Amino acid sequence: MAGDNEGEAWLVRNLKAEIDEERIEAYRSTVSLPFEPGEHRCIVVKIVDDRGIESFKVMDLLSETTWTTF
Repeated sequence: MAGDNEGEAWLVRNLKAEIDEERIEAYRSTVSLPFEPGEHRCIVVKIVDDRGIESFKVMDLLSETTWTTF
């Protein structure tokens, strides 16, 4: 869990706003939120592990891609 100077507490304090818990929970999932593909027909998959290390993968929606379940 994040401390007083991290995560949601830091965000609320710096934005001086309330955080909608339902919206925050929607982003804590392994399932994508619905979206319309843009003109380039590419997506970026971002994974953040429990240590905060981020990994990205750019994928072309027009090519056939095999997904791996994490």
